Amino acid sequence: MSIKRSLTSVPLKLSTLMMLFFLMLGTQVFAVNPEVSDSEEAIAAGKSIFNANCKTCHKLDQKNVGPALRGVTDRRSIDWTKKFIRNSQALIASGDAQAVAIYNEYNQLAMPNHEFLSDDDLMNLLAYVEYGDKADATVAAAGGEGAAVAGGAGIPSEYLTIILAVLVIVLLLILIVLGLIISILTKYLKTQPLDEADQAFINQKTDFKKIFRSDAFVVIITALVVAFVVKTALDELYTIGVQQGYAPKQPIAFSHQLHAGQFEIPCQYCHTGVEIGKSANIPSANICMNCHMHIQNVGGKDGISPEIAKIYAAVDENKPIEWVRVHNLPDLSYFNHAQHVAVGGVECQTCHGPIEEMEVVYQHSTLTMGWCIDCHRQTSIRTEGNEYYDKLVQLHSGSKNALKVKDIGGLECAKCHY
Repeated sequence: MSIKRSLTSVPLKLSTLMMLFFLMLGTQVFAVNPEVSDSEEAIAAGKSIFNANCKTCHKLDQKNVGPALRGVTDRRSIDWTKKFIRNSQALIASGDAQAVAIYNEYNQLAMPNHEFLSDDDLMNLLAYVEYGDKADATVAAAGGEGAAVAGGAGIPSEYLTIILAVLVIVLLLILIVLGLIISILTKYLKTQPLDEADQAFINQKTDFKKIFRSDAFVVIITALVVAFVVKTALDELYTIGVQQGYAPKQPIAFSHQLHAGQFEIPCQYCHTGVEIGKSANIPSANICMNCHMHIQNVGGKDGISPEIAKIYAAVDENKPIEWVRVHNLPDLSYFNHAQHVAVGGVECQTCHGPIEEMEVVYQHSTLTMGWCIDCHRQTSIRTEGNEYYDKLVQLHSGSKNALKVKDIGGLECAKCHY
């Protein structure tokens, strides 16, 4: 018994699959609080704040260490959101049900305080969270939990991977459809009276050896291999001199998570030159002894900790502790901590990442020229209460855009290369 099949059924199934595919790429729509600005200036300023303080733990449209942020002004009030960002632990300690639920959902991981952010900073941050990088939502839906959003210029490699995956799926569907059409046509032609030449053509078998030995196949495979090698080589060239993630072993197992995180010791207490000089200074043993004259072990344990004993030995022998430098800039580059911290008001975490969470310090940022320039292009100058900028503000008063580092010479070569 022959089975009748309709060619129209194949395109129908294909169109259904394609429709479902594009529906899966749809993003969830949130009702953004009208108080949140959608201006490009606010979004750009918010992106800078997000990259400096939130990017490590949060993404806009995916769960990361913390929850996805887009739509937060739809789920929570703005006042509540500001309180949570500034001091989540205080809100949790007050017994707020929503804060406690989030705290428990994410394994009771404490979020760092951001009390240094002004109301304007927070509103700009919310503007970026709600309106910034809308393409990320599509990427998150297409790539699932593993999709990542890459910063910088050009098309991120993750986007290219998704595009290639979509093209492969489309090509496979086309091949399946063509295979079904050929199968149907072949069965139909076999029922028709044909001459010997046509019968031989229909009954011929695919010679895979001939295909693999053909010039076209060799050219295609060669082109793919060359493209892969070139892409790999270019990626490796871009990493030359970049030490992101570098975490050398130190002579003493010093924990920033314990000192700067749990005990909230300010960075400036140990790194005394950060506000007055080019270098932040590596603390000497006598600074350590200010506390460790009285604290000889961790967590109230008896005896002297082996690591703290190394500090005592350095003092007794009058020898410096040979700390290994983590963040290294090339000799051709000039960077002044005081200029950024004391005058610019830049937080340590902007460049060094969540230092208060690091058991072992590592290089958080790339510290490349492009990374610095991107920061200078996006960072707004904090001019309030700083007489240093009065004249510059006056000269910039005719512009509608906020005064940024790039407007005061932040992109000039001689600023960093002297």
